[in-house]
Amino acid sequence: MSLQGKKIAILAGPDYEDLELHYPYIRLIEAGAEVKILAATKDTVKGRFGLPATPHLTFDEAKPLDYDAVVVPGGWAPDRVRRNEKAVNLVTTLHNQGRLVAAICHGPQVLISAKILKGMKATCFSAIKDDVINAGAQYLDQEVVVDQNLITSRMPADLPAFCREIIRWFSKRE
Repeated sequence: MSLQGKKIAILAGPDYEDLELHYPYIRLIEAGAEVKILAATKDTVKGRFGLPATPHLTFDEAKPLDYDAVVVPGGWAPDRVRRNEKAVNLVTTLHNQGRLVAAICHGPQVLISAKILKGMKATCFSAIKDDVINAGAQYLDQEVVVDQNLITSRMPADLPAFCREIIRWFSKRE
């Protein structure tokens, strides 16, 4: 499946989980998507293990409807990203438009702030399981959970399944 013509945003913040940003970034480009890293500023952000990511656009510059999907990596970044109103608005807008929202590990913290988990099936890193449940989601301890336009995974080891389902989601809409 080619993602040619698809535009995907990846939300970055300080101390993101290195693999959870870079693996989808590379995999989705490899599949043909145009992938942009968004952050609060255009300053290079570093992952928890020091891998840098240079944002293409700021949350303020990004226009939500320019994107077919958004990916929210985990690590400690989601707790910071969720404090940015424009980042949360991007996630809410894409979800409400039926576009893909994908989050892994602590990424669902942003989905909680976007108030899009109520009534959805989701997974996450075990440390925020209670938060996801309290936001109204049905928590499932699986490597990847797909519910309508929401894809969630638990941890870096789940990245192959996470990216496979992102690509598959688009193939079902062709």
